[in-house]
Amino acid sequence: MWIDKLKIALIEKDVDGIDKLLENIPELTDPKELETAILLLKQASELLHILKDETATAMLKTKQNLDYLNATKEGKSSKLDIKS
Repeated sequence: MWIDKLKIALIEKDVDGIDKLLENIPELTDPKELETAILLLKQASELLHILKDETATAMLKTKQNLDYLNATKEGKSSKLDIKS
């Protein structure tokens, strides 16, 4: 049951669901279930790293866009205005 829920959370890329499942890992005794759980946990780790990298890239692009917009604002002048 837990393994099936983890599979679904991975397919849906449900980070909150994965987190909840990781908080309540059951004691697995069947060697086949253990192997499956290990593989799924590796996939979960890879997914989280990918999502983290995507978020970092999106944040960097947003910062660059904000910097560009702020640089092109009218009214800012670094020169001394002596005509006013």
